[in-house]
Amino acid sequence: MTHSHSHLWPGVPLALGSAVLFGATPPLSKLLLDSVNPFMLAGLLYLGAGLGLALYRLLRDRQANAGEARLAAEDIPWLALAIGMGGIVGPVLLMFGLILNTASSSALLLNLEGLATMAIAWLVYRENVDRHLLFGAFAILTGAVLLSWQGNGVTFNLGALLVAGACLAWGLDNNFTRRISATDPVVIAMLKGLVAGTVNVGLALIGGASLPAAPIVASAAAVGFFGIGVSLVMFILALRHLGTARTGAYYSLAPFIGALLAIVMLGDAVTLKLAIAGLLMGVGLWLHLSERHDHEHEHQALEHEHSHVHDEHHQHHHDGPVTEPHSHLHRHAPLRHKHPHYPDLHHRHDHG
Repeated sequence: MTHSHSHLWPGVPLALGSAVLFGATPPLSKLLLDSVNPFMLAGLLYLGAGLGLALYRLLRDRQANAGEARLAAEDIPWLALAIGMGGIVGPVLLMFGLILNTASSSALLLNLEGLATMAIAWLVYRENVDRHLLFGAFAILTGAVLLSWQGNGVTFNLGALLVAGACLAWGLDNNFTRRISATDPVVIAMLKGLVAGTVNVGLALIGGASLPAAPIVASAAAVGFFGIGVSLVMFILALRHLGTARTGAYYSLAPFIGALLAIVMLGDAVTLKLAIAGLLMGVGLWLHLSERHDHEHEHQALEHEHSHVHDEHHQHHHDGPVTEPHSHLHRHAPLRHKHPHYPDLHHRHDHG
């Protein structure tokens, strides 16, 4: 059986869509910062994501089977680590780092998240990274750094170390999340939003902040639902299809998306810096899209559960009629073949 669609689908559109939604969050949040404490706003964004996805899950599951695998007992430690690193440790380190460091230096350092995500995936989890991905990621990261550069460089003080620590925490979060990306992404993102939002709002209240007016709370919740919640669901689905390093590389386009939206929404100036950054990111995106990882590879026998359709990797029998996609425990027989692929759920083999 041959592939009926490009190996770029649906992972690449999902990763880019996630970057667009997340990239829109900073300029939209900036409109709210005059009325909301930054710590409180972070909490409201995450709570909006968690509550919105909880409502969506309730409506979805009442109408039909989601076709997604449920979280198993062995997934809980990874989920807890992801929530702890990405929803609590990362934001707390960032807040303290912003207090001790300049905003421009902190913005520049935040671009380390993509680098940390890729480095951990490559060096710790041995995910395949070829020259196309490395050069493309370098071009995207350079463009993101250029967007954040204010001419003052980076101040290497305690604040800078705290911001870099936040990026490391988010890089770990992305890699931990990949370990459970076969399960329902709505549930993962919902739990992340609810836990992180509750903790951050609690910290804001302890610090003396007060809840803003209801229209501001509703606006923040709406931004959080799309910019964090829906974006995170798409990010997890992209992890499922692309692996961590490539998803993180595409996600690094978010600062450029945010800069473009700031021009449209906030009237920011179009600068030479933005044009050069856009060119660098365009080159990086082209390098990623032109990557063709294609070689003969062998699938070992594997038993797992995740949402799937009956494609060339899923040729098992059902006793009665089924709807697709669906999720159940299934076994893969050993298989050797050749086709373009990414390090997805079924292609995490060694490359020597």
